Amino acid sequence: MAGHRRQKGGHFEEEHENEERWLVSFADMMTLLFALFMVLFSISSVNTSKFEALQKSLNDAFSGAVLDGGKSMLSTGASADETEQASVQPPLPSLRPLTDIKAETSEKTNGEKLKASKQEEQDFRKLKRRIDKLSEQAGLKGKVNVTIRRRGLVIQLLTDKVFFDSGSATLKPYAKKLVDKIAVVVRDEREHPIVVEGHTDSQPISGSQYPSNWELSGARSGAVIRDFVQNGVLARRVSGGMYANQEPIDTNTTSEGRAKNRRVEIVLSRINAPVTTDTESTP
Repeated sequence: MAGHRRQKGGHFEEEHENEERWLVSFADMMTLLFALFMVLFSISSVNTSKFEALQKSLNDAFSGAVLDGGKSMLSTGASADETEQASVQPPLPSLRPLTDIKAETSEKTNGEKLKASKQEEQDFRKLKRRIDKLSEQAGLKGKVNVTIRRRGLVIQLLTDKVFFDSGSATLKPYAKKLVDKIAVVVRDEREHPIVVEGHTDSQPISGSQYPSNWELSGARSGAVIRDFVQNGVLARRVSGGMYANQEPIDTNTTSEGRAKNRRVEIVLSRINAPVTTDTESTP
């Protein structure tokens, strides 16, 4: 830039404009870029010590503290107003420790999980009431037990001379009507995975097409699964299992106990953790 001349004491003295004021804006920009780089670097590998170091660094950078080796970025020709304007910066909010953020996130996540678990429990209770009503209307109330357990909603069909003949895996006509209705209830629920388990007593099979209780329990489980799919339950939701006499719920030394052990269990598996630690709920 061209200088200006002014007369002083009979002589002309050249006056220079301050050409280094751009350094103020440039310094601010470099400070912001440094802060951005530190944030990006810390994000790549976050841990408590790095986060706290970043917090201290940013607070020092934006609080107007002078770094070691720093010098004034203003020339001696800068005015006092310009110097004051460059040094004044709005206060920044203090950065929260990473541990506080993690704790808050964990509390929120736990709250959402608890809410989902309570909703699932309510849904199971509604399904239980509907199936209890269906079995009562069919006159099979004592042969269909519905319970809410840790693994989910369990619909227990006592198969002894009610749903199947001895040694058979074909559903009886009047029992099939009830299974059809249960299938519709389960179909409309649409959410939970379904496991159908076949169980028998410990008595060896005689005069049957099935060589052992393993095949019989598997065939009965398959019969219920086939009925469910025919009534619109999505096949990908359903799986089966055969347990023979390996998981009795009563003694096999009495006829009454063996009758209880001959059963098919339809389990709607839980998606969320149970709300309580109770092993069984039957209200």
